[in-house]
Amino acid sequence: MDGARPLIEMKDIVRNFGGLRAVDHVDLEVWSGECLALVGENGAGKSTLIKVLTGIYRADEGPILMDGNEVTIQSRQEAKALGIEAVYQELALVDTLDASANVFLGNELTIPILGRFFHILDNRKMYREAQNVLKERLGINLEGRKDPVFNLSGGERQSIAIARAIYQEAKVLIMDEPTSSLGVEEAAKTFSLVHKMKAAGVAVIWISHNLDHVFTVADRILVLRGGKRVGVRKRNETTKTEIVGLIVGEVVEVA
Repeated sequence: MDGARPLIEMKDIVRNFGGLRAVDHVDLEVWSGECLALVGENGAGKSTLIKVLTGIYRADEGPILMDGNEVTIQSRQEAKALGIEAVYQELALVDTLDASANVFLGNELTIPILGRFFHILDNRKMYREAQNVLKERLGINLEGRKDPVFNLSGGERQSIAIARAIYQEAKVLIMDEPTSSLGVEEAAKTFSLVHKMKAAGVAVIWISHNLDHVFTVADRILVLRGGKRVGVRKRNETTKTEIVGLIVGEVVEVA
């Protein structure tokens, strides 16, 4: 972990939906260059907590700090402006577009024409920049591949979604069930991508039900149960048995 204090701190966060308290006074801290795994059963509050961090929901109580300074996150745009990006299980790619178009989706590069009154897409530059971030930053070579992304493998599609976040200069990357639809080999490539992002100083929040993958990639593991934070452990100082016990609220033997 880089730095004496966390890059992101969520303090005493509360989020209610009518009479239901989905997040109940939860703290979360993540450092630059760290992978924090967020685990818990369905309904534990993981998605709600992350949606507060990404501006989809507003916290009813509790501040969010970045580099020690309190920040306001009331929309996805405000989160993105702070460098908080998310890659969801669905990936949000347009299947009929190629890799470079998806990397720049919503942030297309253009060339002014006719006295700057009109702009056309700078497809050549977008292709060059997309190949650069994929190859140099992530170690993925898609050079010459201009076919639609529906022809690519799950791991390659995952890389494109991550490249889009990195090109937007993400400081925090949230990965929601990133390996759920990947095979063993492609999941291993995703782990490698996370290590590269950590080496570049990006803070990664990894949400997963797969404890094998959590113990492969995480530095620390934060457990939620019933909307509450019930424990946080360093990966190399805990066991799957302990983590499962925290998740379900009792001691469970894990084979």
